[in-house]
Amino acid sequence: MPASNLPALVNDSFLRACLRLPTAHTPMWLMRQAGRYLPEYNATRARAGSFMGLATNPDYACEVTLQPLERYPLDAAILFSDILTVPDAMGLGLSFQAGEGPRFAHPLRDEADVARLAVPDLDKLRYVFDAVSTIRRALTSTGEDGQPRGRVPLIGFSGSPWTLACYMVEGGGSDDFRLVKTMAYARPDLMHRILEINAVSVAAYLNAQIEAGAQAVMIFDSWGGALADGAFQAFSLDYTRRVLAAVKTEQDGLRIPRIVFTKGGGNWLEEIAAAGADVIGIDWTVDPGRARRRTEGRVAIQGNLDPMVLFSPPDVVAEQARRVLDRYVSTGPLGGVGTCNGQIFNLGHGINQHTPPETVAALVEAVHGHSRVLRQATGSTPAG
Repeated sequence: MPASNLPALVNDSFLRACLRLPTAHTPMWLMRQAGRYLPEYNATRARAGSFMGLATNPDYACEVTLQPLERYPLDAAILFSDILTVPDAMGLGLSFQAGEGPRFAHPLRDEADVARLAVPDLDKLRYVFDAVSTIRRALTSTGEDGQPRGRVPLIGFSGSPWTLACYMVEGGGSDDFRLVKTMAYARPDLMHRILEINAVSVAAYLNAQIEAGAQAVMIFDSWGGALADGAFQAFSLDYTRRVLAAVKTEQDGLRIPRIVFTKGGGNWLEEIAAAGADVIGIDWTVDPGRARRRTEGRVAIQGNLDPMVLFSPPDVVAEQARRVLDRYVSTGPLGGVGTCNGQIFNLGHGINQHTPPETVAALVEAVHGHSRVLRQATGSTPAG
């Protein structure tokens, strides 16, 4: 993939890594990097009055998206939003109660509920697309050559069809997924109808984010790992594959990488890698080097530090970060020692709200510093 297919950015290392191109260091960003662990986020949320007041206001969403970039030299921004905006636009009535998490007023529990479900009018999600455009403008400045140049790329995202269905049927979060799994096994016809509508909706939603300015998109299959083998392929992976088949790979002649993260999906890495994404995310239970070898270098690998490591002293955080980087390089796609190409450092899931901000600084410094050393050792430094 030639670099000319990438947008003009001051730092394009994330996009290059998504396409397995050489980079000067291993790029990193964090799931939920704009969030409650940052005092400035909490101050902005207080001004907004509520989570939804924050997420539905493009200016507030832009402000909190940029906050972690002001603190840390991260290599990508991710849109501040929520995966449940799509079912909310379907009329399920999303709300966030303090201490309880998201709830739907109208969950899908029977045939009549499912029969009423339809792909939403994307105009109901205009606030998301406006936020994407606002963030892109805020990330753009004029270079010395007089041309506009972005600071870092912006990632858009959605929940996977299955993960959205979990919330839509359960009515909120769940410890055992009893209701959604019961529907999947006892009334697969209803579950497949929900998933078909979700797949069409998610693809349209991600394409609209791309058209608004997102330079990469990610599908969060947060609850795919809750399914049994066989059920995962039927109810999760097949519909993620349909989304990927419909989501743009280019916009205005520029390449748009697509990322899939299935938490708990280590058993199915080969199948997930074959679904059509450019990058697959792994959680902390998967060895990065083995993930690379199992997927034979066909995709970039994103992850996978245990978020709880960030409650350790800075030297331990740095040691654990180096281990993730070393494990990836220790195994090339076909065996032997590999280059550093195709790795994106992240956590194995979202950052915990109680994380000390100073340990994130130690993490970023360790990842960028050690990955530069590894490039010198393995000959992975890009030419020029």
